[in-house]
Amino acid sequence: MLTQIKGLHHVTSMAADAQLNNDFFTKTLGLRRVKKTVNFDAPDVYHLYYGDEIGSPGSVMTYFPFPHIVKGSRGAGEVAETVFAVPSGSRGYWRQRLSTHGVANLREEESFGEKRLRFSGPDGDGFALAEVRDDARRAFNGGQVPPDDGVHGFHGVTMRLRDGGATGELLQYMGYEQVDRQGDLIRYAVKGGNGADFVDLEVLPGAASAQQGAGSVHHVAFAVENRAAQLEVRKALLDTGYHVTPVIDRDYFWAIYFRAPGGVLFEVATNEPGFDRDEDTAHLGEVLKLPRQHANLRSQLEQILPPIVD
Repeated sequence: MLTQIKGLHHVTSMAADAQLNNDFFTKTLGLRRVKKTVNFDAPDVYHLYYGDEIGSPGSVMTYFPFPHIVKGSRGAGEVAETVFAVPSGSRGYWRQRLSTHGVANLREEESFGEKRLRFSGPDGDGFALAEVRDDARRAFNGGQVPPDDGVHGFHGVTMRLRDGGATGELLQYMGYEQVDRQGDLIRYAVKGGNGADFVDLEVLPGAASAQQGAGSVHHVAFAVENRAAQLEVRKALLDTGYHVTPVIDRDYFWAIYFRAPGGVLFEVATNEPGFDRDEDTAHLGEVLKLPRQHANLRSQLEQILPPIVD
C-alpha cells in the first residue's frame, strides 16, 4: 500500500465560456483566481485556476474553457460531483447567497452525517458544499465571501461508476481505506491528508456512460509532497500493471497520469513548486502567464483569447 498520497491536489474540468466560469468561481463562490494561463496542448484555450489565497494543494479547481464545446452528459465513468468544505453553521449563508446568484438545482441534503448544499455550476457541473467542523484550513480573505463563511478547499469528490470494486481496490492501494457505506455510496478516506481527504464511489450498475463536454471533469489529481514521492508512486503503479505517463512538467507542479479501472482519469501531482514560482503571491492570477514553449506566441494569443473582466 502506498503512503505518499496526501489527499486531493486539484480537479480539472471543462467549460464553455471563460467569463462565466471566472465569475462563478471568483464572485459567486468567492475563490481566488490564482493563475491565468493556457492549455499546454491547445494554447488558444485558457487554463484557469481557482483556490485559496496561494492555491494550496487540495483547494484548486481548474478549468479549460473551450469556446463552442458541446455540453457533457452525466453518467458512469466520471467524477460526478466535486465537494467543497465550508465552516460548520454556514449553510444558511450559502443557501441565501447561491439563491441570490441564481444558482441552479440548489437543494439541501445530508450525506454520511454531513449537512450539504448541492447545486449545479454554469455548465451543469455537479457541486456541493459540505459543512465541516474544525477544518484548520483558511478561506481566501480577499474575495467576495467573508472568510468566516468561505470555502476552505475541497472536502472530496464523488465518482459515478457501474462497478466500484476495482476502483475501490485501487484507492486502497493508493493509501485510502473504506470508512463508510450509505446506499449506493461507498466512502474512502486517506489518513493524515491535507483536508481534501474523501473519495466517494457512487455505484450504479445500469447507468449510461458519461460523455465529456462542458461541465465534465477532465481529471482528478492526487497530491504528493515532492518529485521523489511521485517517482515512488509511479514505479509502484507501473509494477502493479497500470499504464502511467512519464513525469510531465506543468510549471506549477509535476504530473503523471493513468486511467482508473472505472474510466476516470487520475493524476498524481506534486505540491512543489507552487503558483508563486512566476509571480508574487500578492498578484497571483492577474496577468496571462504562458508556458515556456508557448512564450513566443504571446502577441498572437493575446489577440485570440477572449478578455476576462474581473
